[in-house]
Amino acid sequence: MPDDLKKNTDFLYDVSEGVATLTFNRPDVLNALTFDIYAQYRDLMEALRYDDAVKVLVLTGAGKAFCSGGDVFEIIEPLLDRDVKGHLEFTRMTGATVHNMLTLDKPIIAAVNGIAAGAGAVLALAADMRLASEHAKFAFLFTKVGLTGADMGAAYLLPRVVGMARALEMLYFGDTIDAATADKYGLVNRVLPAEQLLPTAQEWAARLAHGPTQAIGTTKRMVQNEWNMDLPSAIESEAQAQALLLMGQDHRIFYESFRDKTKPKFIGR
Repeated sequence: MPDDLKKNTDFLYDVSEGVATLTFNRPDVLNALTFDIYAQYRDLMEALRYDDAVKVLVLTGAGKAFCSGGDVFEIIEPLLDRDVKGHLEFTRMTGATVHNMLTLDKPIIAAVNGIAAGAGAVLALAADMRLASEHAKFAFLFTKVGLTGADMGAAYLLPRVVGMARALEMLYFGDTIDAATADKYGLVNRVLPAEQLLPTAQEWAARLAHGPTQAIGTTKRMVQNEWNMDLPSAIESEAQAQALLLMGQDHRIFYESFRDKTKPKFIGR
């Protein structure tokens, strides 16, 4: 993380052996977001594109919550006095956080330890994989506060993860679902005992960080890009991407280790 971001963040951030762990850190208000936190998070997602020390990002929350969304008194109340231009500046900024997550060529794992509501639910949704504590809950509650459920990319992402009918149910009603229901809907990859959540997330992150990171990053980019392609375009796009990776050093490392019956040590190239 650049030094200017490191000095001015309202979340915890640590990097160890290629894995960055970001912890939303306002536990007294269930890790609710402020204008500053949104901006800091958006800028960090952009900065991570160029940070070679970070291969994988893990997101989690301090205390009993993952993230309860926008702070009522720090965001919602001040927004009531803004005009349309001011509101649009805010909504474009929040949308940019998700855009930067999705276009980051590095895996993001959300370790959802408690409630993920509103914007917090969307940030978890925008991660590549979601591990949930048995205490986790999800609520896309925008309609419950008189706003559209289509916020920060939720209407784009959620149907792709849980299907159209489930997504509309969740976005229309804004009901809170527990971890078991999220698992049944396909919203999370695993439900884990609370004490196993972060260790498992770190284990998954370490596997990715020590793997062929260029191949993994290309896989993420291709999955994102192909959502809106027709089949011939997707097949051709994959052919071109694979042709490049076939010339990569990691693929040669795999071959040589297979030939020599040794464990490959990938270098991300």
